[in-house]
Amino acid sequence: MQLKYAGAQPTRGGDDDAFKPKLYGLLVGVSTYKDPAINLRYAAKDAKDFATALMAQKGGLYRDVELKVLADGDATTAEIKKALTWLERSVTSRDVGLVFFAGHGVTDNKNRYYYLTADSDFKAPEDTALEGFTLKERTRSIAGKMLVFLDTCHAGQAMVTTRGVSDINAVVSELSSTENGVVTYASSTGRQLSQENETWQNGAFTKALIEGLPAAGRTGKADITHKGIITTAGLDLWLTERVKELTNGSQSPVMSRPQTIPDFPLFTASR
Repeated sequence: MQLKYAGAQPTRGGDDDAFKPKLYGLLVGVSTYKDPAINLRYAAKDAKDFATALMAQKGGLYRDVELKVLADGDATTAEIKKALTWLERSVTSRDVGLVFFAGHGVTDNKNRYYYLTADSDFKAPEDTALEGFTLKERTRSIAGKMLVFLDTCHAGQAMVTTRGVSDINAVVSELSSTENGVVTYASSTGRQLSQENETWQNGAFTKALIEGLPAAGRTGKADITHKGIITTAGLDLWLTERVKELTNGSQSPVMSRPQTIPDFPLFTASR
């Protein structure tokens, strides 16, 4: 599914909008797998809900917002790779690219990270899943600023659904190395458990992420300085505090930004 903003044009900005960057995003969420024993409830919804929040950013920092959303059966390994190719070809040096993954993330006995796609075999990720190496190589080649959000290493207890545990530290470090220039936000640290809950109807990380952005009738809560702009550091602070609050301190998001990339504006805080 491809989304483009079709609402009313902004009343402010005028010709200046032509000089604004464009936001391109690939949002992937898998709740239904080949093996029903590992099915989830809200990963596909996470991708769709975050896409809705991002579409409201047209006319703020971005002159346009164009997204591809792959959910459940559409989110095969082949389709995700095609969408990554679209992202590589679309984002110019003036633009911002964004990738979001929700679902199961696993690591093998060599600590290699894999994202389980809709057609992945849980028992053979090396042959069927999307490798962290592929994600790293494809995002590092993108010309503009690049953001990666990983809500993939989820597990829980009681009312919380298990999404699968992986050691996310290595892939975050790789994605955010100086050579890559990718700013990465992950839902939890190391092999820490991450949660989704029927009360939220999202993963905790995605819920906090969406709350951080503006919606109808409210400003984005990640505007820490109350200046109308959400920056990389401000979003990191908001996610850290809000996810800890939602999970009673059992889940700690992490942001990694190369030293060569300063804090910069990501989103406007109002619609």
